[in-house]
Amino acid sequence: MKGAARTLATALLFTVAALPAAAADLETIATQAILVDAETNTVLFEKDADHRMPTSSMSKVATAYMLFERIKEGRISLDDTLPVSERAWKVQGSKMFVELGNNIKVEDLIRGVIIQSGNDACVVLAEGMAGTEPAFAAAMTKRLKELGLNNTNLMNASGWPDPDHYSTARDLSLLARHLIRDFPEHYHYYSELEFTYHGIKQGNRNPLLYRNMGVDGIKTGHTEAAGYGLIASGERDGRRLVLVVNGLPNMQARADESARILEWGWREFDNFTLFKAGETVDNLPVWLGVAPTVPAVVQDQVKITMTHDQKQKMKVAFKANSPVAAPVDKGTKLGTLTIEAPGLQTVELPLLAGADVEQLGLFGRMGAALSHFFGGGSSEPVAAPAAQPAQ
Repeated sequence: MKGAARTLATALLFTVAALPAAAADLETIATQAILVDAETNTVLFEKDADHRMPTSSMSKVATAYMLFERIKEGRISLDDTLPVSERAWKVQGSKMFVELGNNIKVEDLIRGVIIQSGNDACVVLAEGMAGTEPAFAAAMTKRLKELGLNNTNLMNASGWPDPDHYSTARDLSLLARHLIRDFPEHYHYYSELEFTYHGIKQGNRNPLLYRNMGVDGIKTGHTEAAGYGLIASGERDGRRLVLVVNGLPNMQARADESARILEWGWREFDNFTLFKAGETVDNLPVWLGVAPTVPAVVQDQVKITMTHDQKQKMKVAFKANSPVAAPVDKGTKLGTLTIEAPGLQTVELPLLAGADVEQLGLFGRMGAALSHFFGGGSSEPVAAPAAQPAQ
């Protein structure tokens, strides 16, 4: 699907991306932060999430994304090898310690980037995929914009400091969700705790992997300009959260603050399925139809992330014109479903006809008309009754 933006809303899923009221109860010492429910894409908390910031080694998630995409497309394989240039060998900062002139297996380079945060491994991959690191950075920035990262510009593959190399917490959270959903077959690398290359064993720098709290990724970062940052993700009770923090003062604060925000997100919120895809909300009477009623359905699954208090105060109602005049084509809008809860944006969704209903023949219509006339019925539209909150 290269060249076209992928949507992060899963098929048959409607989500509410409003900021829950409970977010006002949370504060953080991070300079930038965002916490997102990965299934519904609901922002649970944010702080300066659209402020451009240095990304440091969190940029390496984009480099891995580009590689995983090429693997999926069959353009490169895990068993392929890539040469180490002098430029890659000399790069500074965190390193995998690749050998000059050697050919490194792609899978080793993946672990070098993800586990060891090797700047040298990033350059080897960039040169292997695009010829030069600047060409790779340009192609990567272009691809990220196609994915919706519109406030991101990357000048290199590693996150090495550059005034024109930046992203935002919101963009990085979107990238993380793409990574998890687009390449589940490769996501396991982010939870590996150590990797040994060239006789040197290095541990994964993500501190939350060692806390037994359900976190399985993704990437730390640190530079003098950026402070300490982390893209974290984990799953608990079937709910995956994605967190991005940056600008923290030290490694301990990064670990503790990240854990605290994630625990808050899992504790305070849950995902509630209000309607399944195609579920019938009501059966509406049909005027002059071969069937007496037509189901009014929601097209997509309706799932909302909210607090339990919000769910208790939620109101779900629908309004439709009744009876519906035949013929009725499946998919025709019959009315509107409204969802309201404190602290959430009011949601209005179309109610659609769940089936075709043909019109009665001439004699059938005449009989119905006579019955209606002599029976004193009315065909004036009426509002359907309010639905009860979904359980």
